Amino acid sequence: SGDLASDHARVIESTVGPVTAGRWTFAGATLTDVVLHDVSAAALTATEARWRQVEWTGGRVAALDAVRAEWDGVHVRGVRFDYVNLASAKLTDVLFTDCVFATVDLPEAELSRVAFAGCRADEVDTRGLRASHLDLRGLDVAGFTDVAGLRGATLSEEQAAFHGRALARALGIVVR
Repeated sequence: SGDLASDHARVIESTVGPVTAGRWTFAGATLTDVVLHDVSAAALTATEARWRQVEWTGGRVAALDAVRAEWDGVHVRGVRFDYVNLASAKLTDVLFTDCVFATVDLPEAELSRVAFAGCRADEVDTRGLRASHLDLRGLDVAGFTDVAGLRGATLSEEQAAFHGRALARALGIVVR
């Protein structure tokens, strides 16, 4: 449960875990065809990392810093996060299943074919988010920092009703 450093590592066709670390850094690392199993850390730094065909199942991370990361074909299942920073990240064909988030920061991120199933979050920062085929129907979220950033996203009818006032405000509509 000490600190791990894997910056700029190349991990290919491997299974990693279970791992418990205080701080794990793999900034700039490349993961291809990797299974992460029960990975837990107080701080996981994956800035500018490239993940392709990665499956992450189980674990808990207090703070995931994946600024400017590129994820393609990633499935994250059953992981609990306190804070996730995906600012300026590019996510393509990513699925989050049964995950719990306190805060997810997505400012200036680019999300394409990203979906959530059975997940919940307290707050999602969508300032400057660019999305296409972003499916939020499986994400029970208490609030979005900037609902205007939801352009290109799909919400359920219940979500649209729940966030209706914020959506109306973003469009300049007064609700009384």
